Amino acid sequence: MPWIVGLDEAGYGPNLGPLVQAAVAARVPDGVECLWTCLAKGVRRASDPDDGRLLIDDSKLVYAGPHGLSRLEHGVWSLIGGAPVGDLLACIACEPTMAELASEAWFQPGESRPIACDVTEITSNGVHYTTALAENAIEFRVVRCMVTPAPRFNSLLEKWQSKAAVLATGVIELLKELARLLPEDEPVVFVIDKQGGRNFYAAMIQTAFSDCWVVPVRESAMCSEYRLDNIDRDVRLVFRPRAEQESLPVALASMVAKYLREVFMRQFNRYWLERVPGLQPTAGYPGDSRRFYKAIRPAMKELNVPRAAVWRRK
Repeated sequence: MPWIVGLDEAGYGPNLGPLVQAAVAARVPDGVECLWTCLAKGVRRASDPDDGRLLIDDSKLVYAGPHGLSRLEHGVWSLIGGAPVGDLLACIACEPTMAELASEAWFQPGESRPIACDVTEITSNGVHYTTALAENAIEFRVVRCMVTPAPRFNSLLEKWQSKAAVLATGVIELLKELARLLPEDEPVVFVIDKQGGRNFYAAMIQTAFSDCWVVPVRESAMCSEYRLDNIDRDVRLVFRPRAEQESLPVALASMVAKYLREVFMRQFNRYWLERVPGLQPTAGYPGDSRRFYKAIRPAMKELNVPRAAVWRRK
């Protein structure tokens, strides 16, 4: 049976908080094209009626409006369960995520989950989703994430002089990790959201799969596709704009990345609000991030926290 692996990210644009990248691997029967169609008994999209089915879609659509974090958490819980934050990351995080987070003063690995939704509701709504998976012989077996806090983000930026290279570093790590974990005798298709509008990815793929030959199939604004030669299994990589709206595994990856990013930002805000009374939380994006950073600078000075440990330069 083939595998479809979706990759996406959250937090590429902000100045505060970590970049989070995630990959979700689905094992599917031959010939399956649209997982939303196969799983329709238990899964809905953001445009469908809220009828008790599990919402899986582009994280921007899931998170929009009231109770967005609850909806995100509901979908992610059904995929990776409800362990405390640190235990969860110990299961799904690639190196060097855990070491990097351990050095962040704001990180609270013992925080319990759920943080925004009701466990009873998760359990009851998950029944239809689980049944739909079983009836269609679809399995979500492997989830991995890369978390890049500000210090490592700035260090990579200094090394490569390119924000896109920071993003590519995480993609490469996720590709290597998923290739290592998935069965060697089963075909794999990696579906990846386009990286900053680029059309050419052969060099990045070659870094992830150094023992293979990367063969471009097509490279265009609508789709960049590659296959790997000199390897014992069929491996293809497809880069598409708005891939999270066309591929359910990519949508799930975007939800995992966004959910973890929001969990981290809650912890980040909690840490600084405890040290700066009256400070309003931030999502970390340009504009508001400057207001927040200006407010915490006196506390940073008192704690001897350097700028590069908090503020992402790009």
